[in-house]
Amino acid sequence: MTVFYYHLLGLCCAGLLGISLAGCGQTKQDVQNLPPTPAPLPQDPLLQVYFNQSIASSYTEPYRQQTRPGDDLEKLVAFAVANAGSTVDVAVQEFRLPGIAQKMADRQRSGIKVRLIVEHLYSRPPGDFTAQELAKLPERERDRYSEFVQLADTNKDGKLSAEEIKQGDALVIVKDAGIPVIDDTADGSKGSGLMHHKFVVIDGKTVIVTSANFTTSDIHGDFKTAASRGNANNLLKIENAQLAQLFTQEFNIMWGDGPGGKPDSKFGIKKPFRQVQKVRVGNATVAVQFSPTSKILPWEKSVNSLINKTLGSAKKSVDLALFVFSAQRLSNTLEIEARRGVAVRALIESNFIYRSYSEGLDMMGATFMEDCRLESDNRPWRKPLTAVGVPLLPMGDRLHHKFGVVDGKTVLTGSHNWTEAANHGNDETLLAIDSPTVAAHFEREFDRLYKGAVLGIPARIKQKIDAKKKECDSLQAASKSAIAKPQIAGKNLINLNAATQEELETLPGVGPKLAERIIAAREKQPFGSWEDVERLEGVGNKTLDKWRDRVTW
Repeated sequence: MTVFYYHLLGLCCAGLLGISLAGCGQTKQDVQNLPPTPAPLPQDPLLQVYFNQSIASSYTEPYRQQTRPGDDLEKLVAFAVANAGSTVDVAVQEFRLPGIAQKMADRQRSGIKVRLIVEHLYSRPPGDFTAQELAKLPERERDRYSEFVQLADTNKDGKLSAEEIKQGDALVIVKDAGIPVIDDTADGSKGSGLMHHKFVVIDGKTVIVTSANFTTSDIHGDFKTAASRGNANNLLKIENAQLAQLFTQEFNIMWGDGPGGKPDSKFGIKKPFRQVQKVRVGNATVAVQFSPTSKILPWEKSVNSLINKTLGSAKKSVDLALFVFSAQRLSNTLEIEARRGVAVRALIESNFIYRSYSEGLDMMGATFMEDCRLESDNRPWRKPLTAVGVPLLPMGDRLHHKFGVVDGKTVLTGSHNWTEAANHGNDETLLAIDSPTVAAHFEREFDRLYKGAVLGIPARIKQKIDAKKKECDSLQAASKSAIAKPQIAGKNLINLNAATQEELETLPGVGPKLAERIIAAREKQPFGSWEDVERLEGVGNKTLDKWRDRVTW
């Protein structure tokens, strides 16, 4: 079988760091033949793994009719739904694929119980938007609508008829079939952090967990970019009644009475805390935990802590393929592991790896001072890691995985991005799977992405980081010079970053509560300028004037 693939010579950095980088667009070589397709890896019959950009398989995409490498994730979900005998529960942030929607509608009409939960930002059928509403949408949302038009416009006349909307709008299809649908405003709120789940439970025994939203962009590719093959994503199909029961419990907590209107749906931190549950699936052990964990609970109970413990168990290697990585504690643990001799490699989506909050920068020993302020608890690695970078993907695609592989035998995956926002705010799934068979599939995917990846900080980005640091150093020096005043004889300056609470209370206008706020503020970010001091709650201009010749930092 001949497989075609686009190799990209350039890396799109536009928008990174809020900087326009002229000439940093992607370029494309002519289509070329790849080496022979590698043999498929053995699958665990109870725990099967698939990738939409796999080079070990191919399929003909149903919308653009392009034959391309990869597993057809939409077909896998649709087939499982079509064979449901009693129940189908779907919880997915975005639901836009008519192929899955039609199978759900067929099951509903045959008497099967079908339910759907989506994120409130994507709960409105795109076909409902008026021209006036579309004109007011942000560019990203207009792009989403354009994708929908090209998907549903079967006669390619540039317009959508009522029949085309009826056949091509996934949300219209399910609602016309009488399938009940709710979103994360069903709990009476304006929505949780994000209803970011991407799972399906069928007949109380089959669970599908994926990193992909049910959209063309996440699974097949963008219509506006012919080379696009879909954001790089994975999908697991697991046959286990005990695991299905845990996912059904999560679904039911969010569902409540569904669209009935009772205030018994629970999303986000309104959900009860559930600790890690371990399930034996054939020869594999699967640990599952659902986000979020309230900040009032110890971090050690959270999903990020489960990730942290798994990373901390590494003996030989850790490979990461992540959409976004901003959880500082996880980076700190990886640094310790790397010092012990564990081989750490990491690939991060190019739109996020060079941001000020990115742990990718920490791993490479770099710091980007956005607005001349360091990220809280920022800790660049003392020994920068050279095996960190971005994969070269087909034009228009992103690295949307959220997986790690530890020692070639344990896989971390699911919908959970490696951030504190996911940890403490979003409805998410994390699986920790102990199975060399499953890990082999993720290792092959990582190796595919790592081959040809751009490692380290590109020179152009490094120049921007260095220029920003120089600018911030200059501004800070100028600020200190402008406000410097001679010390009043006989008075010792109070160091806001080091003074005890009792010392702080000797300052004019400072009582116990304000002293506590000063200490709390410096623990998050040390004072470095009067602008920092001005941000303190309860400190006005008159108080600042009294402090000018009394404090330092």
